[in-house]
Amino acid sequence: MAPSALSSIVKSYDVRGLVDSELTPEVVKALGAAFVDVIVGSGNQLALGYDMRDSSPVLAAAFIEGAHSSGGRVLSIGLCSTDMVYFASGVEDVPSVMFTASHNPATYNGLKFSRHKAQGVSMKTGLAEIRDRAAEYLEGGATYGSASSEVIHEDVVGVYAAYLRSLVSLEGIRPLRVVVDAANGMAGHTVPAVLGTAAGLTALPLEIIPLYFELDGSFPNHEANPLEPANLVDLQKAVVEHGADIGLAFDGDADRCFVVDNLGQPVTPSTVAAMVAKREIQRARDAGESGKITVIHNLICSKTVADVIEENGGVPLRTQVGHSFIKDTMRDSGAVFGGEHSAHYYFRDFWGADNGMIAALHVLSELGNSSEPLSELVSEYSRYVESGEINSVVSDQATIFDALREAFAGRGDVDTLDGLTITGSEGAHFWWFNVRASNTEPLMRLNVEAETTDVMESIRDEVLTIIRA
Repeated sequence: MAPSALSSIVKSYDVRGLVDSELTPEVVKALGAAFVDVIVGSGNQLALGYDMRDSSPVLAAAFIEGAHSSGGRVLSIGLCSTDMVYFASGVEDVPSVMFTASHNPATYNGLKFSRHKAQGVSMKTGLAEIRDRAAEYLEGGATYGSASSEVIHEDVVGVYAAYLRSLVSLEGIRPLRVVVDAANGMAGHTVPAVLGTAAGLTALPLEIIPLYFELDGSFPNHEANPLEPANLVDLQKAVVEHGADIGLAFDGDADRCFVVDNLGQPVTPSTVAAMVAKREIQRARDAGESGKITVIHNLICSKTVADVIEENGGVPLRTQVGHSFIKDTMRDSGAVFGGEHSAHYYFRDFWGADNGMIAALHVLSELGNSSEPLSELVSEYSRYVESGEINSVVSDQATIFDALREAFAGRGDVDTLDGLTITGSEGAHFWWFNVRASNTEPLMRLNVEAETTDVMESIRDEVLTIIRA
């Protein structure tokens, strides 16, 4: 049984905790030794990177000490985005670890583990074993070894940027004015390399207007979580003020990208997923693929995503919500692309891992090869009315699921792939809703979509009345 020091910070897909009180150098050293014992193997190499948080270098050093004690050899790529660590894992064919707490406040940090070629590590695929082995080190049941090794340091930003550009070309597009909000996170490091000339690549027909590119893990301007509307306000204002064609917002570790159109209006992640899905299907066809082309979408993406996949000759594959589910399904199905409502976008040609910058390149290419403004261009990919995710604090989740089944009995098709999804129609207009229980909090998460605003609001309010009764 893992002690509370680990059980509280080892989550379903990663490690996340308060610096000093939960995530200490002692704990991280144990995790480093355990990662080598369970995943890497003595004598083998792993890739390591970290974000701009003040605590990241110290914690990374503690992890390296633990990894070395178990015979691991460390390739450090230093300050980087999470998808740069995935890149190193993929290119070098080694497991990896990234130190980041993504969009969480400065008082947090965390670790994201991967197997060879950026394959995910979850509770079901090794994270529980890492936790339990680390507990043995912390409790004295295991003794650190005496092995030592030199850290190999490598700067991969240049080859990373060049690789992304090889996947999505922006050559020949019309000039675009682009506002980018890095939120003082790692996009301040990666955007100048990929979209600019900082890594020595040729200039693109892009005028980049930077917001908060200074790397600062205290996040002095706003939280690095573009999923929250309040954190998009500065970007929206800047797009309008500068007459920009598009705005891009990244989270703290720069693996998620959100889009704002030329009018300053947010473009939903489902809309981006549908657009990228169409382009990835076409890219596969252009490369000579003639068989089934699978594209993944999680079950709370807009119905538009599946519609667009089918209209363009692809096969939509619906999955549960969650990072590890998408990655595992990407691998098992050979899907060319996977999209999530949370603005994580996964690519077969990026080892099935998520990369917000590739999604951004696709949107820029689509826009730059069109004469239409983004506000009009996205209409093809935004067909229905979404509620967005609505969270409610509940004490008895099982009772609520039963009440929803009873209230909607006979009104639609029911499935339980992830929580409860009911799909039906009101008159000639379809609707669906999904309710899921949080794995970590006493919350229920509701998503509703319908063909019209009236129908969406009617179903939303009916479901919320039951949840919050």
